[in-house]
Amino acid sequence: MSISAQQVKELRERTGLGMMECKAALTETSGNMEAAADLLRKRAGAKVEKKSGRIAAEGVIGIHMSPDRKTAAMVEVNCETDFVAKGDDFAAFAAASAARVAAKQPASVEALYQLPYADGAAQTVGQSREGLVMKLGENINIRRFERLAATKGHFGSYIHGRKIGVLVELEGGDESLAKDIAMHVAASKPECVSKEQVQAAAIAKEKEIFAEQAKTSGKPPEIIEKMVMGRVNKYLNEITLLGQPFVKDPDTTVEKLLKSKGASVIRFVRYEVGEGMEKRTEDFAAEVMATVKGG
Repeated sequence: MSISAQQVKELRERTGLGMMECKAALTETSGNMEAAADLLRKRAGAKVEKKSGRIAAEGVIGIHMSPDRKTAAMVEVNCETDFVAKGDDFAAFAAASAARVAAKQPASVEALYQLPYADGAAQTVGQSREGLVMKLGENINIRRFERLAATKGHFGSYIHGRKIGVLVELEGGDESLAKDIAMHVAASKPECVSKEQVQAAAIAKEKEIFAEQAKTSGKPPEIIEKMVMGRVNKYLNEITLLGQPFVKDPDTTVEKLLKSKGASVIRFVRYEVGEGMEKRTEDFAAEVMATVKGG
């Protein structure tokens, strides 16, 4: 039977796949739209399965913010190469996934995959992912997400080069200040907001190390104690948001900046693409040598 251009267009919009794949599926199913969509999903599943073992440590961060800045969501979506990560389709999938997280509060990545890609959409987030795998030819997955609802304040966000994303909840201040603080977190990588949030065990460990180093100075115990506390305070300033020099004005700290604006930071979340993941490294010389020895 004859397959119309309108049928192919409709199936492409539903699946995100290429024209020839859609036309072939419609031909195989005698123009049955639902059967063709199911057939493409089955084929996508087979391709997804084949690619699922491949390392996907590149990708992008997607952020969604509600208009009132009281709800925010952030996702990390991974792929295999930076080339695919830079594509508009890939970025759009990350943004849409973040919007779903913000709207529907899924409990896990698997639960997110089961949600409709958008309100009223026939495809799920998972099916859209499968379509991207078929279209782009790489292993693609949502690695993690965070959804935050404001407790007292409002959110600010910042994305650097699609690779680093930050959400900051600020009490007081304005949207511009919230974005500046998010930008600072992206650049300076604080571990927590304030000294009070640093675990006692971590402080004790650093103090022990500094004490051992100070013993070699030959100074009296009371001087050593002051030296150690000075280094501990420096360490705490380095790892806490409030203690760090503000990235836009190193002459002032983030704490002083916030006080001058009558604002305070409640919490922040920072994502960096691929952090904590092993990336495959290719040693072609060793690969050739192994082939030579094996042959």
